[in-house]
Amino acid sequence: MCTFFLFFLAVFLLCLSSSCTLVDAKKKETKGVVTARKEDVKYIKCGVCEEIVKQLSRQVKKKRDKIAPKKLTEFQIIETAENICNMKREEGDWILWLDIVEQGDKLKVVEQQAEGECNTECRTIERACQEVMGDYDTDVAEFLYKPGAQRAGLSKLLCKDLSKACVGKVPPVPKDREPGEAFTPKPTKDAEMERLMRSMSDMPGAGGMKMYSREDLTNNPDLVGGGPEVSDDDEEEDDDSDDDVDFQNLLRESKSTTAVGKSPQDSKVQKVLDVVSQIGIETGRLLQSAKEQVDRTAAQLSDWWYGKKPSSKSSTASKSKTKSRSGSSSYEL
Repeated sequence: MCTFFLFFLAVFLLCLSSSCTLVDAKKKETKGVVTARKEDVKYIKCGVCEEIVKQLSRQVKKKRDKIAPKKLTEFQIIETAENICNMKREEGDWILWLDIVEQGDKLKVVEQQAEGECNTECRTIERACQEVMGDYDTDVAEFLYKPGAQRAGLSKLLCKDLSKACVGKVPPVPKDREPGEAFTPKPTKDAEMERLMRSMSDMPGAGGMKMYSREDLTNNPDLVGGGPEVSDDDEEEDDDSDDDVDFQNLLRESKSTTAVGKSPQDSKVQKVLDVVSQIGIETGRLLQSAKEQVDRTAAQLSDWWYGKKPSSKSSTASKSKTKSRSGSSSYEL
């Protein structure tokens, strides 16, 4: 019975994955995608390496304290090291708190008091992080797994012995280098929404979801459905017939709530939370229905396998039908 249940569950999740993607990854990308300034990487590599060491030490300690008295496995440490430069994972959030600051002919990586928007400098720090870590995540994890591992020792291992990020003199920044953009703190609501989307990214079928800001949706209508504007009649028809999330309408509601003094972000967050709640309810209902069906099928198979005789009611009904046929034949004769 367990096998049948797992089969139906897999089929259900497969169907769910094709229907609940909010924004498909195959949608057209925006023009002027933000990219890293590769030429700046060499100026910040050492500073980024020291930030990596600090974050790895903090995160591994936090995980150890969380599961104590159990012991943190080496695999769990490797997973942290693998994701430390990935801003799509929780381990990479620290990158959003950094800013590249020009100080004379040098570039410094400075931690800020709030999480910022990810623009060119953010991508540059991410690129530097990836170049520093390279394929050394296993070596770093082995070092951190050893009892008594110190931050200074990790700094020497990663920044000097392995990546060479802090070996040699950093070249001066060219005088004609164009300054980077100013650090822009991210609204709290946007940060919360991104964390929600990231937590949903591990759900089946949600791997193609992307997070866009209100400005992205406003400036790029193709992201929320594409095509020309529809008439009011079509919109009313869609509202009556579809239960899916309509991001075009969500955007219009966001603008209208702004006019009356409400936060558009509140509306967006509530809409997404409502959808998530509804998905959970529907999932539970369908799973219960599938379980009942599996139970019935399993009972029938069990009866067939063990050759169970039909119930007394069935036998009585069968005999009655036979007698009726017999009486009918006698009459005809």
